[in-house]
Amino acid sequence: MILSHKKKKIALIGYRLSGGGSDKVMANLSIFFERQGFEVDIIIVLDEVSFPYSGKLVNLGLLKNKSNGIFNKIKRLKALRTYLNKNKFDFIIDFRFRTKIIQELILARFIYNAKTIFTVHSFLIDHYMPNNSFLTRLMYNHCLANVAITDEMKTLIENKHHLKNVVTIHNPLNLEEIKEKQNEEIDLNFDFIIAVGQYENEIKQFDKLISSYAKSDLPQKQIHLVIVGNGDESKLKKAILESKTEQFVHLIGYQNNPFKYLKKAQFLVLSSKNEGFPNSILEALGCEIPVVSFDCDFGPRDMISSFENGILVENQNWEKLTEAINLLVSDKDLYQKCEENTLNSIAPFLLEKIGQQWLNLLQKNEL
Repeated sequence: MILSHKKKKIALIGYRLSGGGSDKVMANLSIFFERQGFEVDIIIVLDEVSFPYSGKLVNLGLLKNKSNGIFNKIKRLKALRTYLNKNKFDFIIDFRFRTKIIQELILARFIYNAKTIFTVHSFLIDHYMPNNSFLTRLMYNHCLANVAITDEMKTLIENKHHLKNVVTIHNPLNLEEIKEKQNEEIDLNFDFIIAVGQYENEIKQFDKLISSYAKSDLPQKQIHLVIVGNGDESKLKKAILESKTEQFVHLIGYQNNPFKYLKKAQFLVLSSKNEGFPNSILEALGCEIPVVSFDCDFGPRDMISSFENGILVENQNWEKLTEAINLLVSDKDLYQKCEENTLNSIAPFLLEKIGQQWLNLLQKNEL
């Protein structure tokens, strides 16, 4: 056990406690670390909190003003430095995406004053590390570790930037939270499949999913499509009108409890261009529903065994995606098999197991 006579102090730093996949990972790990006896502080940059978490919340978002100008940013940076210096943490784990090179260089080399782990949560590694490998090594070769969430992502980082301290730890699933929340009532009185994710960018491709759904057999079978998430709805509403599916496609916005919708859905569809390690797949399987997903980079192939707990579809082949949606609705034996295998398939990703990998990483560097 890593803990000695006094509690180890750990700071988890992220953008917010709401919405994104990395934010959910941070929230789940805060619960695990506190259970293990750590003193946990969560430091967030944006004043958005909806996920359950454990520990002390330090909300720097409350210092952010409307202009978010250079002086306001410096004020928050100074507040962070003061807080870290005052509290003398044993470990810092950074879950943010990091695109502002000067700011991140200052943080990595001059402000983070403890053993630091940086996480990478997307196939688009340039959102976390500078494209310039010299700068990446300057910023991240000295830290305790860089955590990639798939082996493929680890290889990509190592091949591009030649970092020596990259390890793989998958995203964890807090099944306890799912079991607690999945049986709440919902106000949908029809059969449906579901898609989950933010549509503030085009990565999820929900507009194309709507078109694919419209071409499937599901509207004729009175099986609707529900999309959970937030962002600019104009493109999706246009796709709904063009496909004439106004009666069947429902944009229900961001939900604090997506599990109650996942539990009632027939299955989840993931139609992304790329991913990191999509929590929505784990959460769907945790709610005991199968998943139809593109075999995109990265993540889905680590969680889905085709025709065992869902269907992996040739990447970006929309015709095949429509066929897979039809198949999982029409083939009752296949559906039952996939449904029965959901819970067993998530065993490697449960919070206690993934949390232990984090403990091992911290403990290794304590020796």
